[in-house]
Amino acid sequence: MTSYPPLSLEQALAAARDTRRLVMGNGVLSQTSALFAELFPGRDAIIIADPRTFAAAGNEVLAALQAANIKTLPSCIIDDPELYAESRFVDVVEAALREHEAIPVAVGSGTLNDLTKLAAHRCGRQYLCVATAASMDGYTAFGASITHEGSKQTFDCPAPIAVLADLDVIRTAPPEMMGWGYADFSAKITAGADWIIADTLAVEPINAQAWGIVQGSLHQALSDPHNTAALVEGLMLGGFAMQATKSSRPASGAEHQFSHLWDMQHHTYQGAAPSHGAKVGIGTLAITALYEALFEMPLQEIDVDSCVAKWPDLPTWLQLAEAEFDSEELRSVAVRELTAKHSSREELKAQLERLIDLWPQLKADLQQQLIPFSKLKAMLQAAGAPTQSEEIGITRERLRATFRSAFFIRRRFTVLDLAMRLGVLDTALDKVFTTHLS
Repeated sequence: MTSYPPLSLEQALAAARDTRRLVMGNGVLSQTSALFAELFPGRDAIIIADPRTFAAAGNEVLAALQAANIKTLPSCIIDDPELYAESRFVDVVEAALREHEAIPVAVGSGTLNDLTKLAAHRCGRQYLCVATAASMDGYTAFGASITHEGSKQTFDCPAPIAVLADLDVIRTAPPEMMGWGYADFSAKITAGADWIIADTLAVEPINAQAWGIVQGSLHQALSDPHNTAALVEGLMLGGFAMQATKSSRPASGAEHQFSHLWDMQHHTYQGAAPSHGAKVGIGTLAITALYEALFEMPLQEIDVDSCVAKWPDLPTWLQLAEAEFDSEELRSVAVRELTAKHSSREELKAQLERLIDLWPQLKADLQQQLIPFSKLKAMLQAAGAPTQSEEIGITRERLRATFRSAFFIRRRFTVLDLAMRLGVLDTALDKVFTTHLS
């Protein structure tokens, strides 16, 4: 594999399309006013928060803005126990913003940032984000992940022009949130492996700049699950890479397809939807286990002609999608994504012949990229992230079914696509569920 040089935080920020400033450190919350005045001179401000995040940081942000003689409108506090990143709450924030020209200051984590991101975009405004937890990488990501009409969708919209992350505030967040963020951060490992496959098989080339931003110091940053500064920086870097490419490819692979599928199935556990990071962490372990099962197979000995002969044409795949899902919503997504990514038998033959030629080096590259399953599981446990699917209400039977179903719902080429093309997914899963996920 080509070696791509790591990029520093400053270089990554320079590569970002939307975010111009990142203020990160201990006790920096009071700097919000100076940052706002620099970026939005003469403009009014309005804080977007929920009661918990307003208590954690909003009060101090408000006081800092007022002390700097920045006019602040009454804060938009969304006090709803069902607050979630869904379109009805985007409408609430958008309605509040339509009443004036003030610049929104999102004080919170994933949900509040995404709600504000999309609402501000619809109102033609930039915004500033004050992070209150290291729970996901969406702060600086291009696009907002919002549930709309029952389906989790990514809406195109710019990232915040600036993010302020006070590590003292972030450390006071509920400890499980740090575990969720660490799990989302660890997913960059398997996402990178999937991109290596797509690049090697000439499906989607690696973007050297984005790779250097996300992967450059990833293994080192993950080495200490309790290093808040390294975690926050790593999560921000993932967002900068997504801004640079206007794609989630640098930070999202098959492991995220597990989370997206469960979102679209409206999965809840103990009355609530598990966090994005918790779901992604389980997906990351599952995909790592699949990789290790594939490594034990003699893939260089596959019968290409047999694989090609068994490969369904597109109409057959669409029939399979109809049978795979009970939900019309998921069937629609599957039809769209399968149509976009389907390979003809001629294309499949070329991909598999390339795989046979390159498998020894590809396998070595993937093993270097990945963290061994047992080690990764211990790291996630140390960070306080779930490591058993039952911890988020997913049975082993449902987890196994997810490997196949997740293939259908996203056009991105991942290890799931490789296993399906080789016709070895079920055999690999037999190994996975008798060893790693037994």
